[in-house]
Amino acid sequence: MSFLALGDSFTEGVGDPSPDGEAEFRGWADRVAGHLADHVGEVRYANLAVRGKLMRQIVTDQVPAAVEMAPDLVSLCAGGNDLLRPGGDPERMARVLDHTVARLRAAGSRVMLFTGVNVSTGYMRTTIGLFARYYMNVRAIADRHDCLLVDQWPMRVLTDPRAWDEDRLHMSPEGHRRLALRVAEVLGVPTERRWDEPWPEAEPVGWRQARREDLVWVKESLGPWIGRRLTGRSSGDAVTAKFPEPITVKGTAAPVTPASDRNVT
Repeated sequence: MSFLALGDSFTEGVGDPSPDGEAEFRGWADRVAGHLADHVGEVRYANLAVRGKLMRQIVTDQVPAAVEMAPDLVSLCAGGNDLLRPGGDPERMARVLDHTVARLRAAGSRVMLFTGVNVSTGYMRTTIGLFARYYMNVRAIADRHDCLLVDQWPMRVLTDPRAWDEDRLHMSPEGHRRLALRVAEVLGVPTERRWDEPWPEAEPVGWRQARREDLVWVKESLGPWIGRRLTGRSSGDAVTAKFPEPITVKGTAAPVTPASDRNVT
């Protein structure tokens, strides 16, 4: 089986540091490749996702390679960075996504799409309506093209703060782990754990501690993010895809085989 992941930081795995040092981040897609390999024995896996990429960049830089590779399964999540910018148009993003999915399906690949998590607090409060409109279109596109759909919107377990990294934009390792289990479920791949296991009871956070955490977030995450937007820079400007060519993932406990065992072609 072959699996190719396309997208931005969500699919690159930002927020989930790689335990083996082979890449900066692991993420749900690498974990899914491991689940698939445990199920079928071996998977050819590539990940072209790069943090900060807009829809047009994903379509221009990543999709042609996916069409050429024509893997059995392509995951595609794009448009979030566009909607966080001024003038984000969910209907325009949906039209581009629809055309892109048609290209991937015509190449013979099964396509897996995603909605996002229903988080309407903090900086997302003013944009959640745009995202909701976009995800309604994503569901319609999935139906129209017979795609797999990982609908995160009703996954309340992912609204827990512990599912998110300190930057409050990317998932934490536990968030990525739970999402990978949900993706495996959508794919019909059995796993030993469940994505919707209840979280352990959390220690209450006092008002002063919460405000200190807010200040740290503004300084270390929100401020730099705004700065990049004002100067036209992206977090992915100097980043390249971690697995631009397919690697062989074998059915072991590790989500990606060590470099010495990889069969890269």
